[in-house]
Amino acid sequence: MERNLTAEQLALFEKEFASTPQYRVMQNAVTETPIAKIALDRQIVTSIDHSVSNLLDDWKVTNQQKSGRCWLFAGLNLFRAGAAAKLGVKDFEFSQNYLLFWDKFERANFFLEAMIETGDRDVDDRTVAHLLSDPIGDGGQWNMFVALVRKHGLVPKSAMPETESSSATAQMNDMLRKLLRQGARDLRKLAGAGSGVEELRAHKQELLTTIHRVLSIHLGTPPQKFLWQWKDGDKAFHRDGWTTPAEFAAAYVTVPVEEYVCIVHDPRESSPTGKTFTVDYLGNVIDAPPVVYLNVEVDLMKQLTQDAIVGGEPVWFGCDVGKQMSADLGYWDANLYDFGAVYDTEFSLDKAERLLHHETLMTHAMLFTGVDLVDGKPRRWRVENSWGDEKADSGFWTMNDSWFGEHVFEIAVRKSALPAELQARFDEAPIVLPAWDPMGALAD
Repeated sequence: MERNLTAEQLALFEKEFASTPQYRVMQNAVTETPIAKIALDRQIVTSIDHSVSNLLDDWKVTNQQKSGRCWLFAGLNLFRAGAAAKLGVKDFEFSQNYLLFWDKFERANFFLEAMIETGDRDVDDRTVAHLLSDPIGDGGQWNMFVALVRKHGLVPKSAMPETESSSATAQMNDMLRKLLRQGARDLRKLAGAGSGVEELRAHKQELLTTIHRVLSIHLGTPPQKFLWQWKDGDKAFHRDGWTTPAEFAAAYVTVPVEEYVCIVHDPRESSPTGKTFTVDYLGNVIDAPPVVYLNVEVDLMKQLTQDAIVGGEPVWFGCDVGKQMSADLGYWDANLYDFGAVYDTEFSLDKAERLLHHETLMTHAMLFTGVDLVDGKPRRWRVENSWGDEKADSGFWTMNDSWFGEHVFEIAVRKSALPAELQARFDEAPIVLPAWDPMGALAD
């Protein structure tokens, strides 16, 4: 093989392809039909249905529309069943737009503080470049969700409903990125000219004034107080009176959110099992507790998820959603598509190798709401997605257990559910991963 592609080599490649009837048949098929339809394993499809032995959901799914707010939706979906029961209504939604506003504003402050802190580094420094690559995307993590609820509380959807920009965030995000990168330039110039922290933060205040204005124009103004009243399922009228977001969260979040911890499965050799990790510059709220993960074996993650569901509680989780997924059917299976057979090749990277070689990371967060157990072992999982009710089982998807092990990365569970020795790990200083590590990926 030459360093360059020669005419002789190109001729050999073409001859090899043309001489194999299977390749020509696949060419005929794929040039006329989407590859996913050809590679779909019919035996797996016909073996799946949406039934499970342990089912929690008795509500309608939500819809994040054209936004990357899945982590907020999944977190609020965990809360809303308890709130609906307390309110005596069938379906209830907290305002996703309210948390979106505060996440954007807090994250702008977080980013600008990072620019102040790294102002003495070159703009091509890998951490600075990583921060500048996406200063204010939609995605997030469980701990970031908790930080928002702890600081800003919650409101019902009626108190801050959806807007055009909350349901389709691209244009708003584009404006925010421009402003934040421009602000980063200005802060870095001031730092380079010898300005102190006080002067830098005074300029940050000016930048945040503009950011707040942009967010208010796009998303509306978050209520500081609102009059909360409703009719229950029996048409009886109730009124709590004027309520703050903090008071509303305290009254209607029935889940002990402060007790939850993040568990991950990171099989890379560089990530020891049984240790806690954090990621540099991962977060949204300054001075909130850091994003901390405990790395465990995937079987323990499954057991914790199964136990929570059997105990009556859904489970927030993060995964690489697009792998081996049928959007039309609402199914996931580790071998749902046999792409290897179509191309006469192998796709052999395992989970650790996919992380190392940038082939996978967490991309989406959802809620486990059911599990199908056979002889005490999970066969499939039921998932509440936030993509509307038009697909799957009215928006509830089905995940075969094979997919869990390969593509689920993170769950949030009560700390008390862990073995005592693993609970103690959260008292240790976490290993700090660099800002660009794939375990710092944000679900959107």
